[in-house]
Amino acid sequence: MKIIILGAGQVGRTAAYHLSREEANEVTVVDSDETVLQQLQDRLDVRTVSGNAASPSVLAAAGCADADLLVALTSSDEVNMVACQVAWTLFKTPTKIARIRAASYASHPQLFGELTGFAVDTWVSPEQLVTEYVERLIEHPGALQVVDFADGRVRLVGVRAVEGGLLVGQPLSNLPKHIPGVETRVAAMYRRGRSVRPDGETVVEPGDEVFFLAAREDIRTVMSELRKLEARVRRIVIAGAGHIGVRLAQALEGRLQVKLIERDKQRARRAAEVLREAIVLNGDAADEELLIEENVDSADVFVAVTNAEEANILSAMLAKRIGCRKVMALINRPAYAELMESDRVDIAISPQTITIGSLLAHVRRGDVVKVHSLRRGAAEAIEAIAHGDSDTSQVVGRPVEAVNLPEGTTIGAIVRGDDVIMAHHDTVIEEGDHVILFLTDRRHVEAVEKLFQVGVSFL
Repeated sequence: MKIIILGAGQVGRTAAYHLSREEANEVTVVDSDETVLQQLQDRLDVRTVSGNAASPSVLAAAGCADADLLVALTSSDEVNMVACQVAWTLFKTPTKIARIRAASYASHPQLFGELTGFAVDTWVSPEQLVTEYVERLIEHPGALQVVDFADGRVRLVGVRAVEGGLLVGQPLSNLPKHIPGVETRVAAMYRRGRSVRPDGETVVEPGDEVFFLAAREDIRTVMSELRKLEARVRRIVIAGAGHIGVRLAQALEGRLQVKLIERDKQRARRAAEVLREAIVLNGDAADEELLIEENVDSADVFVAVTNAEEANILSAMLAKRIGCRKVMALINRPAYAELMESDRVDIAISPQTITIGSLLAHVRRGDVVKVHSLRRGAAEAIEAIAHGDSDTSQVVGRPVEAVNLPEGTTIGAIVRGDDVIMAHHDTVIEEGDHVILFLTDRRHVEAVEKLFQVGVSFL
């Protein structure tokens, strides 16, 4: 697939990294900063073009005439929308994805579409995706990662097993005995950073990172098997009144006690004007005296989402030291995230990792409708639709145990109409099923895609 990425910022560079790693892709990156492009070209197998991302001549030089996919990820919504329009009007680029940050655009879907507005086939908002991601973590305290499948009916949850969990120290085969009537499936396990293939004889040890699939309403029940349940979140402090901070405060203020801390006086004033119930404070979230004064020690969650990751790390560490139960920090650089996600910062939020899944779903071959990047991009969860019949498909009409899955790949659940079926070895996949898979190694993505491509006779 020939892919053009507009913008070499944090999200654009992450997209280039993930997409260029797959052999079938030819990636071109466009940006006005030649130094950044040179650094990118030194690290990745990509082609680069310097210039204005919305310029017809620049898009032509980037190969827009025969590109399969245009991904506009610059920091300007307007540039992204115009670039998609130019790509469609002049070059008829089939698929166009734009990054849209401003809620004022996103709230008017009629602005997008080749016939009704700007020729944007799909828009993504990293800020909105991060907001939803943090909301899910708050909804399930104790989880490391929570992602949705089948329109939210099924969730994949990552949890660190801790002494006190009912299943810790016991084999996975005991799980159905502990929670009869609850359908769940352990999709993957990691022990000391290495993947462990889960089966009935696998004993859960303290410190294991366990990914399980369950219906939304059963998640807390399953989590109680792996660690003592934490109390539900009631009080949250947010550092940063940017796009993410304000959206998160708006999403939570009706249900939780929310305080928002912003250093810039004008930005704090604007946030106070749009928020109804949240308390907005003008101050430095890295000021220990302010955090003590605002009783951060008694808060359930502290989330640092300013534009400066160093400030996020520092303020989160201070909040943790003061006594806040759980702290999260938005960290762009993967090396920083891995370094800090420990006893100092409970959860490092990576906007790039959260966003990349929305883009990968449009790149995957086969009918892939959802992709989630996990464990900082090392693993992947996919929702794919099975098509064809037993003659034209490698999965339809076959039990799970007969599907030739690559090493480290498991089928966790199947969504059939309104029914959610946790996959067992004898579960037969039918045409139209939404199959949820977990890949511990992204290098096997291409093999999984081929499984869900139908033969020529079906087409």
